[in-house]
Amino acid sequence: MGSQTNELHQPILQPTTPPPPSTGAHSSSTELENILSDTQLPFSTRLRLAGWLELKLLFRFAGPAVMMYLINNAMSLSTRIFAGHLGNLELAAATLGNSGIQLFVYGLMLGMGSAVETLCGQAYGAYKYEMLGVYLQRAMLVLTLTGIPMTVIYLLSKKILLLLGESTAVASEAAIFVYGLIPQIFAYAINFPIQKFLQSQSIVAPSAYISASTLVLHLVLSWVVVFKFGLGLLGASLVLSLSWWIIVGAQFIYILVSDKCKATWTGFRMEAFSGLWGFVKLSAASAVMLCLETCMGINGILFMVSVGFNAAASVRVGNELGAGNPKSAAFSVVIVNLVSFIIAVVEAMVVLSLRNVISYAFTSGETVAKAVSELCPFLAVTLILNGIQPVLSGVAVGCGWQAFVAYVNVGCYYFVGLPIGCVLGFKFDLGAKGIWSGMIGGTVMQTSILIWATNRTDWNKEVEKAKMRLDKWDDIVTQPLLKDSIDAGEAGINGASH
Repeated sequence: MGSQTNELHQPILQPTTPPPPSTGAHSSSTELENILSDTQLPFSTRLRLAGWLELKLLFRFAGPAVMMYLINNAMSLSTRIFAGHLGNLELAAATLGNSGIQLFVYGLMLGMGSAVETLCGQAYGAYKYEMLGVYLQRAMLVLTLTGIPMTVIYLLSKKILLLLGESTAVASEAAIFVYGLIPQIFAYAINFPIQKFLQSQSIVAPSAYISASTLVLHLVLSWVVVFKFGLGLLGASLVLSLSWWIIVGAQFIYILVSDKCKATWTGFRMEAFSGLWGFVKLSAASAVMLCLETCMGINGILFMVSVGFNAAASVRVGNELGAGNPKSAAFSVVIVNLVSFIIAVVEAMVVLSLRNVISYAFTSGETVAKAVSELCPFLAVTLILNGIQPVLSGVAVGCGWQAFVAYVNVGCYYFVGLPIGCVLGFKFDLGAKGIWSGMIGGTVMQTSILIWATNRTDWNKEVEKAKMRLDKWDDIVTQPLLKDSIDAGEAGINGASH
């Protein structure tokens, strides 16, 4: 009886969970660290073996991630194309509503969701699988609450646009478009945490397949609603909101039924309501960091390639730090930046070669086509910068540097880029070219600071910081579990005594 009592009183600090089927990434990560640490191998051999292994790990993740973000952006782009075929006013309204208001909320929600990326990525690398589901639920709760004030902004969009100097006609049509995007706010609040939850486990392909299938459905529904039912801008934006909710529902079903998520999703937990303030602070820093970058990513659909590599960098670095592999984390930073930069240069070359025909995908107006052609060199420079800067931001997310990068972004954009852009654009009458030049200047400064900070990083210390961060957040979850275990033990003893 004494042994039974001791057994019942034994606290269960962490639920035991079997490793998920996707732990092949863990074994590859260990192999990479072993290769980089093997000083008996010639440097060139280590570089070749480690480079090939890292490229396999990177493209296994980055390929589907880039496709997913491209497809999701293509849904928004196709909506604007449908609006453009309704008329120039409708195109202007949809573009303004998308770039001026909706993009702000997209960046905010995506940024807040990156807090999940930091915690889940490091927890997965450290084999603390049960923590991922709690982080996911906590993020969904925080982002959903954030969606409430965002809804107020959408409802006041006409007044906001009028205050910013837009004409009444454009502001009125843009507001109608934005009203239909209100349900999309809360789809973002659920979607981005789910995406980060899956990405931290290197589960990306299912989300890409879901997005691709939804895009086909979105195109069909948009055509029917806009042209057959004649619902115009409001119909187009409502279909876009519906499509995002379809993605959310399909991804959540995947989490529930997939064997790959059995260890990381254990159902809804009350622990998700604890430690919210700390999560809010991390999410707020993440939001400031990524929201500015997304809103400045005016090159649209091509920027999504950078967002995909941003996610890849975050997951690779986070997983390696959580697993205690400092050399692998540092090596991943070099490889993902190199690959992303090469792709960005190719994109810039393609844009410059097609500068005279790009705009005709959206409108047949020659005036717009000429203006786009003149701005394409600025776009090319921005694309090249986006081959580095978002990836370094992904590294920052993987390390948990959101607060530092938030300060850097605010300083570079608001105290350097924006003032320079305003002076060039309005004082020297350079218009869009001047404003864009200021933004490029801010991005150059930001990128330089991130390169400097990353180059000075002590990756052994980052491993220790990741362990301390996980221990801190782990306590928030395990304390309720400890209490439940003790209560269960006492209940068992009382039952035995009766």
